[in-house]
Amino acid sequence: MAAITSDPQRYQIHNGENGMSGQVKLEKSLSPLQVCALALGSIVGWGCFVLPGDMFLPQAGPVGTLLGFFVGACLISFVAICLSYMVKYAPVAGGAFAYAYIGFGPRAAFVCGWALVIGYLAIVAIDIAALSVIFRFLFPGVFEFGELYSIAGWTVYSGEVILMTAGTLFFGYINYRGIGFAGALQLILAFMLTFGILALFGGVLNLDTASVANLSPAFSEKRSMLACVLLVFAISPFLFVGFDTVPQAAEEFAFDPSRARNIMIIAIFCGVLLYAMVMLSVGMAVPYPELLAKLDAQRASGGAAWGTGEVATMAFGKFGSIVLAVAVFGAVCTGTNGFFIATSRLLLSMSRSGILPAWFGEIHPKYRTPYKAILFTIIVVLLTPFAGRSAVAWTVDMSSVGTGIGYLFTCLAARRVIMGSEGVDKKGLKLFCCAVGTITAIMCILLLLVPGSPARIGTAPFICLGVWVVLGFIFYFSNKKHWASLPEEKVRENVLGRKDIAVFFKK
Repeated sequence: MAAITSDPQRYQIHNGENGMSGQVKLEKSLSPLQVCALALGSIVGWGCFVLPGDMFLPQAGPVGTLLGFFVGACLISFVAICLSYMVKYAPVAGGAFAYAYIGFGPRAAFVCGWALVIGYLAIVAIDIAALSVIFRFLFPGVFEFGELYSIAGWTVYSGEVILMTAGTLFFGYINYRGIGFAGALQLILAFMLTFGILALFGGVLNLDTASVANLSPAFSEKRSMLACVLLVFAISPFLFVGFDTVPQAAEEFAFDPSRARNIMIIAIFCGVLLYAMVMLSVGMAVPYPELLAKLDAQRASGGAAWGTGEVATMAFGKFGSIVLAVAVFGAVCTGTNGFFIATSRLLLSMSRSGILPAWFGEIHPKYRTPYKAILFTIIVVLLTPFAGRSAVAWTVDMSSVGTGIGYLFTCLAARRVIMGSEGVDKKGLKLFCCAVGTITAIMCILLLLVPGSPARIGTAPFICLGVWVVLGFIFYFSNKKHWASLPEEKVRENVLGRKDIAVFFKK
């Protein structure tokens, strides 16, 4: 292991103006409010609006879903606390990838980083795929021209491919131009998202048919009560994944990184509240089994079958489309914007280490953004429009697995840092948080991958993950000769910004 400092201040290292040791630096322009909007907007994405009718109510029931939300949020908060320890220790781009390097070295860092890349890309993909569903509901038939083919019962049209391609390029361009503008836009969109959900919930409460009694049965009749809760808990890494966009942007904080913990926890529980309000809106409007039967009939006839859209129309009539559009547009845009930031900063950090080619790490001389990493993200996401709505279910599963792996490495690395550092306050409490975070990540991963689990992912996402693993092997071995030849201090300087940050693995 590297030599461990006895200086307690080492536990709270910050990059100064000369922190990145000759590298072109990212711009420090994000305010606490912008970072909170980044986290909340990334947590409450398109899944908040599509999953109530597609997954939560039919597969877990309203009470099963609420319990899954609460358990997941409480346990994921321990992961956020571990992240906050590491943000203070090394406030650099890369998040869990950089932390895995600190705790376990370059090989583990690559595994963690590659898993997170698919997790983050999947979120961008699900939000881009959502545009076709939104516009089928808001503007039926307008973009449904140039039929191409069908996937899993969803017809792919040239018009919708053009729409989603334009959305991808738009957000790619915003992030290309600079984090300051992207952060300001995120704040506006987060307000739109929150206002739209509050308006939807208030409108449903005013319906004559709305009643708590409509939330029956409380659990899905297809599963036991425990299985219903575990199903929702297992995808907690997907539901709340946006909070870890905060450490990805840590290098661009214009404030003390120690504030990251409160920002992440506030964002998680605000996200739970907004998720619950949308799910309850769909469940309370009418007896939800009747609504689900109606949605099944719409799917059978080739319709959009969007539960939240149906309820918004019931609450506001044609005006409901506008109310819902405000919320959903805010959700899609904040999620897309937030994970463009997270993905590109992760690729930047992996490139700095030498594990990925240097091409990914180039900073734009004018805009000070990792513009080539952003271009790569755009290229991959441009495949999404051709997958249809099937991409929604697949990306939920892939994202949960990828981010779960990232959480596991973060919690284990935080434990190593705390155990190996002297002068750390409340060491016992912090080690307890690391233990709970580690168990939470392991439980989520096992529930998603172990055969027979109520939350095991489907065949298609398993195949996609397999392809991603193969690509990872190719990237790993194609560049291994380069990064393995670099001195450890050089890699440490490139990833963490300075040589004197202690690492905790055998060299």
